[in-house]
Amino acid sequence: MALHFSDAEFESRFDKLKAAMEAQKLDAMLLFAQESMYWLTGYDTFGFCFFQCLVVTKDGRKVLLTRSADERQAKHTSNIEDIRIWIDRGSASPVLQLKEMLFDMDLLGSRLGVEYDTQGMTGKIALKLNEELTSFADVSDASPLIPELRAVKSAEEIVYVRKASELADKAFYAAMDEICPGADEGRILAAMQGAIFEGGGDYPGNEFIIGSDRDALLCRYKAGRRNLSDQDQLTLEWAGAYRHYHAALMRTVVIGTPTDRHMEMYTAAREALAAVETQLVPGRTFGDVFDAHAERVDAHGLMPHRLNACGYSLGARFTPSWMDMPMAYRANPAEVKPDMVIFMHMILMDSISGTAMTLGQTYLTTTGAPECLSKLPLDLPVKSG
Repeated sequence: MALHFSDAEFESRFDKLKAAMEAQKLDAMLLFAQESMYWLTGYDTFGFCFFQCLVVTKDGRKVLLTRSADERQAKHTSNIEDIRIWIDRGSASPVLQLKEMLFDMDLLGSRLGVEYDTQGMTGKIALKLNEELTSFADVSDASPLIPELRAVKSAEEIVYVRKASELADKAFYAAMDEICPGADEGRILAAMQGAIFEGGGDYPGNEFIIGSDRDALLCRYKAGRRNLSDQDQLTLEWAGAYRHYHAALMRTVVIGTPTDRHMEMYTAAREALAAVETQLVPGRTFGDVFDAHAERVDAHGLMPHRLNACGYSLGARFTPSWMDMPMAYRANPAEVKPDMVIFMHMILMDSISGTAMTLGQTYLTTTGAPECLSKLPLDLPVKSG
């Protein structure tokens, strides 16, 4: 089996899950989040785009219902021993097959927690699941349960996070080697992703963000490339990914000479990042982190140009997003705890002047001050030729 963690690690995770299930009085959970399956068993696939469900019981059983294309995948990458196949045929319903499987597992009338809040659960599946299970068992939404457990990383996980961070740094240096007036954005992306693959890394949970000129103000990937001008700006958001664990970074690179507006916005972003570091300590909340960012940005008169969130947790994530919970937004009561991996992004986008400025890096929380995992300098990156 291609497992990336020790047996003791997986046993510890399962023990934590069973304790959490007991606290919520759940007899079993229906896992649809690929992240949950990977964390609990090592199961590694993008087959969650089709129907699959891992049933976990409080007495320690794990039964996977998946498609035939993923049977070998599950046997090779996970510690799941009981793997069952739902059959693709006509109007066959995998939900009905799941219900039959639950009956065979003696879960009729039980208390079932379901992971609804995940890309592995479509609205169609949810509707059919509720229709079939409402009279079968006591069903409740248990979506936050495993994400809360995953938010605090183990020592074995932190090893992979550190490797991901090393790859993220290498990707930036590869980009800077390519960035210059006339450079093709496609070559910059290829250099970044190539550095990660060459270092043994993985595809990230979502596409890298790249945009120059006015597109530097965008916070999402879009199709289409351009060549950099002699005077330009390039926004990059990327992540090193290793064993699916992510360490993200964000920078706006100035090509040519920074404008006064660039420098004003950079100063605000740098101060905001320093401010959030003071809040990334146990006893503070993700709401406190956001407030520290907002206070510094707003003090520079840049409130109209900031976002309503300034960061989020990272971990082992699958497409379509590397973002994890908790997230730093106003009044979020989620607590900062030791051994969390948190990406902080200071994003300022002035649509009036067409000026972009971003500064972001990933931290590991401790019992005291946070540790920045990146070794990159925080100076404004400039390429003049």
